Amino acid sequence: MEKFISIPTGVGANQLVSVNDLVGVFAGTAATNNVNLGTAINTVLTYVNGRTVTLLHATQTNFAVRDAIQTAIVEALKTSWTKPVGYVIPSLPVTLTGLTVATV
Repeated sequence: MEKFISIPTGVGANQLVSVNDLVGVFAGTAATNNVNLGTAINTVLTYVNGRTVTLLHATQTNFAVRDAIQTAIVEALKTSWTKPVGYVIPSLPVTLTGLTVATV
């Protein structure tokens, strides 16, 4: 069963994002992961097949957006298979300014 999290877009709507087959959630780019830098203006979800979802947002502090997304993923995966949208994030620490999906 496919699982999704619902991410607030900042314009009064939410976007469903799949949590199946995720490799990782990164602050900054998946290539750099900004491990030594607690600020970034994007958060990248990377999937097994190479697809990425990039959340563009105001500067996050101490990986706050990445952590919120990771928490939502864990909560979504804990829910019953009968609930495909496992978790709706009420708000992010900063407002999203864009969401892009890149396929390979």
